[in-house]
Amino acid sequence: MSELLIHSTVLLEEAVDALKIKSDGVYVDGTFGRGGHSRLILQKLGATGRLIAFDKDPMAIAAGAAITDARFQLVHCGFEQLNDVLDELGVTQVDGVLLDLGVSSPQLDDAQRGFSFRFDAPLDMRMDTSRGQTAAQWLATAEESLITEVIRDYGEERFARQIAKALVAARQERAIDTTKQLTEIIAQVVRTREPGKNPATRTFQAIRIYLNRELEELESILPQSVARLKSGGRLVVISFHSLEDRIVKHFMRDKAQGDKLPKNIPIRAVDIPLGEVSLVGKAVTASVVELNQNPRARSAVMRVVERLGG
Repeated sequence: MSELLIHSTVLLEEAVDALKIKSDGVYVDGTFGRGGHSRLILQKLGATGRLIAFDKDPMAIAAGAAITDARFQLVHCGFEQLNDVLDELGVTQVDGVLLDLGVSSPQLDDAQRGFSFRFDAPLDMRMDTSRGQTAAQWLATAEESLITEVIRDYGEERFARQIAKALVAARQERAIDTTKQLTEIIAQVVRTREPGKNPATRTFQAIRIYLNRELEELESILPQSVARLKSGGRLVVISFHSLEDRIVKHFMRDKAQGDKLPKNIPIRAVDIPLGEVSLVGKAVTASVVELNQNPRARSAVMRVVERLGG
């Protein structure tokens, strides 16, 4: 692996510590990446422990081949298929699930993946390069209204309508198939931006999230994870932008509160429905030491819940 594509695992110790690893436990790493979390989990597992990891990225799967541990299994699919995979493996419940969301450093730093505006490269943006539509293919055919909606909702970009209009006009003259083309078109429309932030940042994020169905898959995996946890098992989620964190925060809060009852209904405390999980501590962010070593950790937020009995 190129030294340029080495991945610094964010909140490595904090996330694995939050799982409260049992030596004979069964754990899921929903986003293997380059295996930082998985390797530390394996170090803490005993001889009878088990780790099942998921990743959509063929490059991550290739990197995972270096782990020749009988306790470890890496599956080439998205974590939203958790239930199907665990059923196939005969696993009914697990002791912990870890989800490290978003795009990894190797994906950002590999120009050919098309995730970053820092390089002039093919406009791809797929997490799984073996299937699905590239960003260039999508931009070639998407309606202006859909492009506007995606950039506005997934990028929280206030110039979404203007960007979409410019993209549709530009593709009439020439196909938009490189990151440089996309960046230059956006720069002509978005003339004001936060200091130090590229005008294309929000649009690149939006297209990536939309193409890879990141928020839909997150909404799918959260309830699956809680349902699969044993009593005392933990779900640990690290998110990197407000859209992800909002979904995670609200899901965990609702699961901790339990069923909501209408106001002013007389009911004994013992009969009030309990939540399925309890919140573990407060949201965790990267330390100053980690931020100095890895500035990309600045937006990371980790949240944890523990499955209650029953």
